[in-house]
Amino acid sequence: MDDAGPSFTLITGASSGIGLELARQAAADGRNLILVARSAGALEAIAAELRKTVTVYTVTEDLSQPGAAERVFDRVRSLGADVDGLINDAGLGDYGAFAASDLARQERMIGVNITALTALTRLFLPPMLKRGSGQVMNLASVTGFLPGPLMSVYFATKHYVLAFSEALIEELRGTGVTVTALCPPPVRSAFSGSAQAAPTSIMSTTTTAPADVARFGYEAMRRGKAVAVYSPLYKFLTGFLIRITPRFALRRLMHRLNA
Repeated sequence: MDDAGPSFTLITGASSGIGLELARQAAADGRNLILVARSAGALEAIAAELRKTVTVYTVTEDLSQPGAAERVFDRVRSLGADVDGLINDAGLGDYGAFAASDLARQERMIGVNITALTALTRLFLPPMLKRGSGQVMNLASVTGFLPGPLMSVYFATKHYVLAFSEALIEELRGTGVTVTALCPPPVRSAFSGSAQAAPTSIMSTTTTAPADVARFGYEAMRRGKAVAVYSPLYKFLTGFLIRITPRFALRRLMHRLNA
């Protein structure tokens, strides 16, 4: 991707939830888009909506599969598209006691939430550095600050995303490329259902709307904000309350909230 072509923002998980709303925000801002998700039908539906104002390409790919990030990168190269914005939104979740969990599902979650996110960032970052400009946004979560009984692997993946993003923020300081870790609370979307979360858990009962989080996150990315925690309540929770609460108390509290 050495020859600069038209500039695009690539968004994974773009067919629903926060990813879909981020695509709408980016299109409204005049950004050409490359949308990545598993469902070709859902991708084409959102692409048809957004093509009224910007150029949109779609890439159908299951990011839980080995080599998925490389296939996405190769597809983008074949399009001659210059990616100056990367939004790693795709994510999977799971619910239940770890000892009884489906190992294959846990491995797919790690594949999407960690492996694909890391690989896509590694592949698309060097051209941004060569150009001296670019934006990366990784979907972390307020769960990245917390222990997660009954959703142990999911919470752990978000710890990784937050730590990885913060490391890159410092490594890339002064390069013209910014990294933003977006940390929303649970949002009202199909995620809790796909994660099989308990109907009474905080994941299922949240009232936070994906569109509100996307609006907040997109503006944070535009400003180059490092860690963007959604809403004053969760900024207080992650910035102060977690720091003064004993870890054993946090573990028990989160166990009750997740149950």
